[in-house]
Amino acid sequence: MAKIINGTEVAASVIDQVKSSASALQADTGVQTGLAVVIVGSDPASQAYVGSKSKMAKECGFKSVQHSLPEETTQQELLALVAELNADPTIHGILVQLPLPKHLDSEPVIQSILPEKDVDGLHVVNAGKLATGDIETGLISCTPAGSLILVRTIHGEDLSGLNAVVIGRSNLFGKPMGQLLLSRNATVTMAHSRTKDLAGVCARADILVAAVGRPEMVRGDWVKPGATVIDVGINRVPAPEKGDGKFKLVGDCDFLSCEAVAGAISPVPRGVGPMTIAMLMANTVIAAYRMAGKPVPKF
Repeated sequence: MAKIINGTEVAASVIDQVKSSASALQADTGVQTGLAVVIVGSDPASQAYVGSKSKMAKECGFKSVQHSLPEETTQQELLALVAELNADPTIHGILVQLPLPKHLDSEPVIQSILPEKDVDGLHVVNAGKLATGDIETGLISCTPAGSLILVRTIHGEDLSGLNAVVIGRSNLFGKPMGQLLLSRNATVTMAHSRTKDLAGVCARADILVAAVGRPEMVRGDWVKPGATVIDVGINRVPAPEKGDGKFKLVGDCDFLSCEAVAGAISPVPRGVGPMTIAMLMANTVIAAYRMAGKPVPKF
């Protein structure tokens, strides 16, 4: 049976480090780490995400600011708010909750955030730094950064000699995940929907990261015996066993069949999910340290 990688526990240790780092910065410089979260409209899932992020920021001792804008907010109004937050020296991190309502174009909004305040790690400057191997001066996208920490709990800092396969090539996750694994000396294969013999490619991986958005696509016979499996998928599927109209969350991996073969596996939920919000807090405190001209904490 595989070791279950408890993302909730690992995230809690990151949050403890964030709290102590934020407290130390404030004691040393008087600077309170500041995070601003912007949400447009009333999408229930987005509201829940934003609420949990704002709550965690307060728990970490941050100045936590939430801007809830009406559904009919214009592109110009949203860009004006981002510009205001860019200019605010008490705000070190800016997060615009996605997806935005359909009439808004998210890309210009994300790119208007100052790269040094882009705690989601989505600005082209931060993506470019990671792509060129600079993992020291940018801000790294939260879900890949959190996933790498889960890999490190099993394999340590240096992944030399290990084959890693990332299923999924999105700009949000797949590409930065591959680059992070490369930065730790893994030999990385980027697999996707057009990959020939995807199951065979996966079966050679010492580290298999699944981020395709298809429920339980990866089966146990895709997994190399003893491999580490990181399941990034969050899929809501019907759960008739719980009653009519009930749903459950599953990953991109069929957990039971993969668990029987893998050496370690992250579950869904309580795997990668808690790491994403922990790394958002870590990025915010990193941004605050940089703006204060202080040596940055390592996570």
